Amino acid sequence: MAATRLLQIQEMLKSEPNDSFLNYALALELAKSNEIKKSIEIIEALLQREPDYLGAYYQLGKFYEQSNSMEKSIEAYSRGIVIAKKNNNRKAESELNEALFVLKDE
Repeated sequence: MAATRLLQIQEMLKSEPNDSFLNYALALELAKSNEIKKSIEIIEALLQREPDYLGAYYQLGKFYEQSNSMEKSIEAYSRGIVIAKKNNNRKAESELNEALFVLKDE
């Protein structure tokens, strides 16, 4: 099932290569196969194109945690907090703050 979903996303990206949601979904699917480095590359590129894509910061932080890049994880969460505050998204801000707190507490 997951392989099918991955193929579907890749196929859709052929006609919409810069679609933020599809790129985000691709990164999540690749992460399920432990392709964390590729997932990070996709999310970083997505955020270059669309820095307000708020959900991507949380996932990016998690991907960096999985690759034991704790400083980069902290940076991703912190960048997301700035964007959440700018967009007055208190829920996302809270989730990113929690992730940052847990990471720094370890």
